[in-house]
Amino acid sequence: MIKKPSEMINTKNKFRVLIAGYPGIGKTTLGLSAPKPLLIDVDFGINRVMASVRRDYIQPDSYEQLLEDLKGDLSDYETIVIDTGGKLLDLMKAYVIKNDIKNAKKDGTLSLQGYGAVGREFTRFMNYIYFELRKHCVIIFHAVEEKQDEETKLRILVEGSTKNTVWQNVELGGFIEMRGNKKTIGFDNCERYFAKSSFGIKGIYNIPELDTNTPNDFLTKLFEQADKNIQSESKIFEKERQEYQAVMDKYVLIIENMTTENVQEVSDLMQTIEHKLTSKKELTARFLEKLKSLNMYWNKATKQYEVNKEVQDNGQ
Repeated sequence: MIKKPSEMINTKNKFRVLIAGYPGIGKTTLGLSAPKPLLIDVDFGINRVMASVRRDYIQPDSYEQLLEDLKGDLSDYETIVIDTGGKLLDLMKAYVIKNDIKNAKKDGTLSLQGYGAVGREFTRFMNYIYFELRKHCVIIFHAVEEKQDEETKLRILVEGSTKNTVWQNVELGGFIEMRGNKKTIGFDNCERYFAKSSFGIKGIYNIPELDTNTPNDFLTKLFEQADKNIQSESKIFEKERQEYQAVMDKYVLIIENMTTENVQEVSDLMQTIEHKLTSKKELTARFLEKLKSLNMYWNKATKQYEVNKEVQDNGQ
């Protein structure tokens, strides 16, 4: 179904974010700066995080256990933080092989079919968090250096084509780096790394150093800014929405009050409407429904609306 930009629902926006960087640079701490986070600590690294920023966590030994844990009461949490995405994919590998032996080679590693199965399961899992649980999702990956055309580039630590699947399932993706003595995260593609920007979140941001007077809320504020950006963009279409509502309020009432005596008059009136957004489709549907309730139809031969006598006679 084709929709207009003004039909977008911009309330209660949720965000899916990828964070990448070298070990020890503060990826988990940054992930826990999201609103009301629950940490899925598949990397078993919560003990390496500064005690003051630690939050509730689970440490599943298997993908099945993780899915079971997420069936519990999550009403206290707004964000699911996955640390790390690489370890999550490892759990998924064991899961897809267990479900279908064809997903593995003879040596126990993933087959080509298996990589496809992992990719599909990753997408399903991300959609589950986003669409069913209605939570933000922050997924953390280790960064590795790759040589490309004599240049060293940063990439997320993921095997093969699964990289593409990972990036397809997030709207924002940034790499954490040290620039001088400042810790930064970049959301724009550059010669050094691939990143992803959306919702007006782009460029390089300084990540504040934490102390007893500095709350760990970087991503919380970033999400708030992204939400404000979306709301600002939606105001562009506010006039269209108001005009649409005015058209609907006026002509829905006319159609509802239509009788067998003024069907043609209403039909002629509808040809003069200056439609807004989806008003033409919706008003046409309402007109046809009302016509049916009046037991009338358009006679192509006589080119006029008539009572359906056949239905009327059968009713008698």
